Amino acid sequence: MSFTTPTAEDLALYLGLDEINGSRADLLIQQAINLCQSIVTPLPDGASAVVLSAAGRAYVNPQQVSYETIGPMSVQRPSGSGGLYLTKADKAALKSMAGRGGAFTVDPTPADATPWPSWPLDVDDDGGPFGAGAEYEPGWGWV
Repeated sequence: MSFTTPTAEDLALYLGLDEINGSRADLLIQQAINLCQSIVTPLPDGASAVVLSAAGRAYVNPQQVSYETIGPMSVQRPSGSGGLYLTKADKAALKSMAGRGGAFTVDPTPADATPWPSWPLDVDDDGGPFGAGAEYEPGWGWV
């Protein structure tokens, strides 16, 4: 299966809202997809969860307000610009769904390798086999 773009209705269901501004939701979903594609392309099948998470954060809290007091009015915003963003967990999830990240091995053995040793060559200086009619003694060689 391939990635299917979530709809504004999916975002409303994700956020538990009865009504949603469709054009704003569509814009946030498209921007969340663009952000996700900056991490992994093409988007894997399960990426809709990350897209909905990022779009949901931006829909519910566009200015990233993290502290609020109603009277006598106090609010705390982050030093950044707010808006749409991906968390570290979102980025890790996208990479994991795409099969990236984690430990891996690389086999440097050529595909046409045989189990027979290729060194030392079984020929001596004059082209004949090593030890023809002789016996090999460790430390002394062919005697």
